[in-house]
Amino acid sequence: MNLSALILPKVLYLLATANRRLYWDKEKIQRYQEKHLRSVVRYAYNFVPFYHEKYRAAGIDPNDIKRIQDLSKLPIVKSDEFKKQVPSQLVSKEFEIEKLKKVSTSGSTGKPLVVHINRSEDAWRKAIYMRANISCGQRPRDHWVVLTAPCHFHDTTGLQRKLGIFAQTVVSLFESTDQKIRQVEEARPDVLDGYSSSLLLLAKVAEQQNLTTIQPRLMFGSSESIAPRSRRYLEKVFGAPFYDQFGCSELDRTAWQCPRKQGYHMDVDSVITQFIGKDGGEVALGEPGEVVYTSLFNYSMPFIRYAIGDVGVPSEEDCSCERGLPLMKVVEGRQDHLLPLPNNRVLSPLFFAHLMDYFKYNYNVEQYFLRQRKLDFIEVNIKKRTDVVDDQTMASELKYYLESNFMPEESYGVRFEVIILDEIPIPKTGKLMAVFSDLKKDDLK
Repeated sequence: MNLSALILPKVLYLLATANRRLYWDKEKIQRYQEKHLRSVVRYAYNFVPFYHEKYRAAGIDPNDIKRIQDLSKLPIVKSDEFKKQVPSQLVSKEFEIEKLKKVSTSGSTGKPLVVHINRSEDAWRKAIYMRANISCGQRPRDHWVVLTAPCHFHDTTGLQRKLGIFAQTVVSLFESTDQKIRQVEEARPDVLDGYSSSLLLLAKVAEQQNLTTIQPRLMFGSSESIAPRSRRYLEKVFGAPFYDQFGCSELDRTAWQCPRKQGYHMDVDSVITQFIGKDGGEVALGEPGEVVYTSLFNYSMPFIRYAIGDVGVPSEEDCSCERGLPLMKVVEGRQDHLLPLPNNRVLSPLFFAHLMDYFKYNYNVEQYFLRQRKLDFIEVNIKKRTDVVDDQTMASELKYYLESNFMPEESYGVRFEVIILDEIPIPKTGKLMAVFSDLKKDDLK
């Protein structure tokens, strides 16, 4: 959170106005969305070559986009399509590209995308991000420790540290486990934040070493989903509530859990979120669909009907916290990481997370990584915590457990191979993926 002297007042102002919008009713939020939607679509058509050419070729008049329902008239854009464009096609002609701030996506599924934002958009992202944390109880002068990639080391400025306002202490994911533990202990976090899988690994080591020195008041997890049982484990080890957050590098955080944990509040005053089915239309409430975003604040580099490759479920329920932001019921994980199976079925990484939670030797699993080599063959890589269970027993028991419990009512014929490793390498992105498929998209049709 780089709060320089030039944008700090802007962030605080935007944060105050964003907090007021939390309790708007649905009609007022919709009017707000549609006003900004009309503005951003017209702007993109007039000033961004990519959208101008795309909409003109499709015969789209931006003036026809007046209400949220009209979004269906616009084509969905995939991230791969963005990555093929040169920056001058994606960035507004009103801005000098070299003067804009650059934010890069992780590139966990391929080539990273460089996002360009101006100072006002940077301030907006920070304000919306902090709104969620503050709603869960974070205070400006809390000791805020984040386990993340080294590229975020400079997100907190010297001025910010001097003032002590939302200043992060970053602990690199690529440090050794002992180094991570030592740095987190020294920072004495009130708020412990970071990639969810990395927090889980930290908790397992803390429990194994019987550490009582890490006692945050709050925890925030992001970038990947972990099973409910793992979230409860985090809360037990560190004695603090865990709040999951959802988003993407292109638009920052877009949905979050409040203390009631009845779903994910979607930041619909910042980003319109649609859930799209296989037929290209929006799914019904309670049904899973691909997440498609339309940003209401990006003008330097607009994102309109931008599919991020995640799957989510829109909720029909209202949160008892009385915030007006609608709920996303559950996040099922990246579409790219869903595993296709024989008989045209697919499974979410969360299925495997739940399955692993109940393996009888789960206490001895420090980390696991499932890799689908073929449609009917999955390789399971395991890093053990201790040698209480020998490698052969661990491998044979897990193989039997998976093959016995892998949707036994269906005859999928999926085979498993279990490999015990001394170390599971962390990808360059810093994200510890639990599930990955080698199959190309063409093989899934």
